[in-house]
Amino acid sequence: MKARPPQRTGKIIFITGTDTGVGKTVFTALLLHHLRTSGVHALAMKPFCSGGRADVHLLRAMQDSELSEDEINPFYFSEPVAPLVAARRHNKSISLAEVLRQIKRISQRCECLLIEGSGGLSVPLGENFLVSDLIQRLESEVIIVARNRLGTINHTLLTLNGLLLKRTKSRGIKKIRIALIDSEKTDSSCSSNQQILSELCAPIPVWAVDFLGKNASKYGVLKKKYEKVKKTLARFSG
Repeated sequence: MKARPPQRTGKIIFITGTDTGVGKTVFTALLLHHLRTSGVHALAMKPFCSGGRADVHLLRAMQDSELSEDEINPFYFSEPVAPLVAARRHNKSISLAEVLRQIKRISQRCECLLIEGSGGLSVPLGENFLVSDLIQRLESEVIIVARNRLGTINHTLLTLNGLLLKRTKSRGIKKIRIALIDSEKTDSSCSSNQQILSELCAPIPVWAVDFLGKNASKYGVLKKKYEKVKKTLARFSG
């Protein structure tokens, strides 16, 4: 009997943040749209979601409903707290192995799978594992999303150093890039953050992503605004 050929797994890009609410979902949706528009069969997941499920709805719309809500988001809790905390409130235990199985199953259906993380690297997802542990086991590329405002230098360097420490211990983590997201409100640091971070994080690239408006998280608005950041997204997908 001939052995079955191994199932091919698409490239995985993990999108993490320096904190919660920094723009990960909008960035993930934009990159997903860019890849699919460019002819790459890309899909996106947000394995853990707490609180509302609007982020999941946006990602589903951006991939033409190719995945169901539960495929995009297999671990959902209505309470807006860390996944580990929510799971314990419901007497549930989530293992890293189960999360990896869910992700691998979807990655076998596409050329490129985007994974939107929950908050930052040290958010506890399940029993005995953090976001950083999931990234390490996935052996994925990583994009750090940071908000362009006062404090981002510290938060971005802490996140990057955490990833580099993981990479020192294991060869799992591959290419790292940083997306600096502009926001409506600016401060005196905004004009210099990209330059300083580029110097401090070199050779890891830091690219700025323009502010797309208050309603950028809405499907129709995001597709209309896509052309504004198309060239920047091409750098992340290269």
